[in-house]
Amino acid sequence: MGRNSGLPGRHSRFRVAGPEQGWPDDTGCGFLHVDMDAFFAAVELRTRPELADKPVVVAGAGPRSVVLSANYPARVFGVRSAMPVGAAKRLCPHAVYLPPTRGLYGEVSRGVMAIFAEFTPLVEPLSLDEAFLDVSGALRRLGTTPARLGAELRGRVQAEHGITCSVGVAPVTFVAKLASGMAKPDGMVVVPRAEVLDFLHPLPVSALWGVGKRTEEHLRRLGLATIADVARTPVASLRRSLGTAVGEHLHALANGRDDRQVVPDTPDKSIGAEHTFDTDVTDRARLDRELLRLAERVGATLRSRGRRGRTVSIKVRFADFRTITRARTLLSPTDVARQIHATAVALLTEQGDTGPVRLLGVRVEGLSDDEAGEQLAFESGEPRWREAEVAADVARSKFGSAAIRPASLLADREP
Repeated sequence: MGRNSGLPGRHSRFRVAGPEQGWPDDTGCGFLHVDMDAFFAAVELRTRPELADKPVVVAGAGPRSVVLSANYPARVFGVRSAMPVGAAKRLCPHAVYLPPTRGLYGEVSRGVMAIFAEFTPLVEPLSLDEAFLDVSGALRRLGTTPARLGAELRGRVQAEHGITCSVGVAPVTFVAKLASGMAKPDGMVVVPRAEVLDFLHPLPVSALWGVGKRTEEHLRRLGLATIADVARTPVASLRRSLGTAVGEHLHALANGRDDRQVVPDTPDKSIGAEHTFDTDVTDRARLDRELLRLAERVGATLRSRGRRGRTVSIKVRFADFRTITRARTLLSPTDVARQIHATAVALLTEQGDTGPVRLLGVRVEGLSDDEAGEQLAFESGEPRWREAEVAADVARSKFGSAAIRPASLLADREP
């Protein structure tokens, strides 16, 4: 079952299996939410069809690895994304555990998003495997309706990429996302404009955007268990209990109002990478090498997207799960891994020795578009590191990610 498998049975009437059942009234339903089904697992299973009916989990091999994806037979046993692999193996020891294929999921995601862009320019990716689409302005040009467009889109994704997706169609984004969850796996749910409240009101309060565990507990203490309960509560009471912003937000959603629009091509605010060690690390040389590896990844991503950033930050999580971040703003924006690494090392050095490290991360913020020109403050009188790194990018694109690596990383086994 999908993420909203606990929905009341009456919601089955919203499910759309295909045109033979007749299309629902989708007038004014200009928003689609498309979510790939068990994306990482589905991508791997394209070349392993013999495993399609077996429980399959995609995860790293390290003792601290987490589940990236579980197919639906594995989910029957309670295995879920982001679950520690150890817990997954206790729940489903007979599953097939596959290592992730680096680079493959991004490639498939780009292909899927390109299909979406053929239907409408208003595509907002939320992650590799899901996106909002605003199709309201494209319907006349395409001579179709939202539901028919959703069905065509699903067919294209399966035919061209060998994976399935679930689609929610609704007059507001929030409801479209709920609908796609209810459609899983491999289905489509259309929520007609006139039936939005019928769809929403039986659902638990946890289905509302912005309601986490603590807010849900607070709402239930107030006697509000369903979205209908929230909708019937005077907004003034919600403001007093939850705060003005949260109270007004939840009251609007509970009554089917959502002003959120699809924002295509949202510029990256930051680009980062992080790594959790299999065992806690105290060796400073190894930490510096990991910072270099992460800086290499961040720099390559910045250059591939034509972006540079002014602020370098590190994230350090210790064995006791204490987490700190430290940042430094540079004189000029950079996409050079060598400079990112040097700054990250300086930040870690200034932090001092605070115990074994569990996780290390590097991030570049304050991004701007790449501009031609030299970073003279950094490169003057030094080797031309950016030119070398761009040449390495070209080599990796032709011969694979391991074609060129810094010498200090050649003997390192950590991925």
